[in-house]
Parts: sequence; structure tokens; C-alpha cells
Amino acid sequence: MRRLLPLAAVALALAGCGSGKVVAPLPETVIGTVPKAPSGTAAGKALFLSNGCGGCHTFKPAATAGKVGPDLDNLAADAQKANKGSVDAYTRESIENPDAYVVPGYPKGVMPPFAGKLTDSQINELVAYLTKS
Repeated sequence: MRRLLPLAAVALALAGCGSGKVVAPLPETVIGTVPKAPSGTAAGKALFLSNGCGGCHTFKPAATAGKVGPDLDNLAADAQKANKGSVDAYTRESIENPDAYVVPGYPKGVMPPFAGKLTDSQINELVAYLTKS
């Protein structure tokens, strides 16, 4: 009988473990907000800066003063001289395939092509930033 007493205690303890309640490791309250990725001109500016564009190009909205490539504050005038369609189309082509048209006074082959390096969405953000800022 003495041997049954410890077994009975263990059986009673185990019987209480299966209450049927499911517990999930979820917080009851969330304090603060989840940071979001930049959008609109903020995303375009972030891409412009993170890809080193300002090292070669002057662009007042980004506070850059590069002299290796054309001044992007003159983008609309350069697009008109290139006669390659809208400013947006010219800008997109200049990002994806920069040697398609090179502003007079600047050498070909200096700017790397970003087609395949940036997604279409990223290029759209960059075009919007450059043309709408």
C-alpha cells in the first residue's frame, strides 16, 4: 500500500495538467508602432542616397553637390535636349541605360546601369523623386 501512495500522488498531479486550455505566446498589448518603409519622395530620396547618386550628381532636394555627372536640377532641360519623350521616360532610361543618351560635356561609360540592380518599383520611386522634387 505504501508503494501505491506515491503513484497515486503522481497520477493526481498529472490529471490536473490536461485542462484543455491552449496557451499561445502572444502579447496582450502592443506598445508603440511598427516602423514602416519609406514611401513617396522619402523612398526615392533614400534610394538616391543609398546608391551613391549624390557622389556624382548635384541635386538640391538631396543636398548633394557631385560634379562627375550632370546636374540633376537641370533634368527637365536635359530631357528636352535629348528629345527622348517625357521627363519621366528620359529619367527612367538614364537610370536603366545611362549611355543611351549622355548630356553633352560628360563622358559615356561613367554611370553604371541600374537595370537589374534596382527593381521596377525602386526605379519608379527614384524617377518620381527626381522629377517631382
